[in-house]
Amino acid sequence: MAGLKNLKKRRRVQLIAFLAGMLTVGTFGIWMVMPADAINFFRSPTEVVTKPPAQGEVFRIGGLVEKGSIIRGQGETITFKVTDTKTEIPISYTGVLPDLFSEGTGMVATGVMDNGVFVASEILAKHDETYKPKEVVDALKAQGIDITDVEHSN
Repeated sequence: MAGLKNLKKRRRVQLIAFLAGMLTVGTFGIWMVMPADAINFFRSPTEVVTKPPAQGEVFRIGGLVEKGSIIRGQGETITFKVTDTKTEIPISYTGVLPDLFSEGTGMVATGVMDNGVFVASEILAKHDETYKPKEVVDALKAQGIDITDVEHSN
């Protein structure tokens, strides 16, 4: 009877060790196939210029809407520039902008680059007069820009 208990205990330990090993291998496999920049929530305009995305690559760009750059075209097409105060990228968007979207405020857009213009499929904007997306603030700070110097507007 004691031999049967030891066999059950050994099988249970083997099963747990096998499952832990499979979990480790699976986690390592996922880590290996993820692109290095998949962790970044968005790219700043300076990062887009210094390391251009691949043709057709969908990514996010974030920064501040440059003052005086919003141009409303025919229909729902809107063009504007996003900046990190060092570099600016023109953005084209067809659709309805968020209510809180305005010049001088933080935004993040998803889309692709097409001949030097970022064609956005989605735009996210700040939610109150003092809010800037954390990623925008972090990117500005990483570039040595004091966010208190950036003007706020509604």
